[in-house]
Amino acid sequence: MHSADAVETIQREMTVFARRARAAAGRMHPELSLVSYTLLGHLEESGGCRATDLAAHYALDKSTVSRQVAGLERAGLIERRPDPADQRVQVLHLTRSGRDVLAQVTESRRAAFRERLAGWPEEDLRRFAEYLVRYNT
Repeated sequence: MHSADAVETIQREMTVFARRARAAAGRMHPELSLVSYTLLGHLEESGGCRATDLAAHYALDKSTVSRQVAGLERAGLIERRPDPADQRVQVLHLTRSGRDVLAQVTESRRAAFRERLAGWPEEDLRRFAEYLVRYNT
C-alpha cells in the first residue's frame, strides 16, 4: 500500500470510528452526546473549571460549549460554584448525578471496547494503544 493510499484509508477509518463513537454515546445515554460526555470527563479530571477553559481546551466555539453546559445544568449533571480565589468567576463542577452518569457511561464504553478488541493479540493491543497516543499527541 502506498502512503497516499494509507492516508486515505486512515482518514476513512477514523471517520467511521467517529461516527460509531457518536452513535454509541447516544445509545448508552440518549441525553448525553459525545461532546457532553467529553466535557463531563474533563470536569471530573480537572476537578472543575470555567466554561471558557473547556472551550479553549477542546478548541470549541464558546457558544457550542455554552449550549452543552446549559443542557448539562438542566439535566442536573453539573453545577456552577463561585471560584474561591475570585468570587466573580463561576466554576463548573460535576454533581453527584453527573459523576454517576459519567461512571455508568464510561463503564459501558469500556465494555464495548473490551468486546470489540477481545480477540486481538496482546502485542496488537499494545501497538494500537501506542499508535493512538502518538496520533493524538
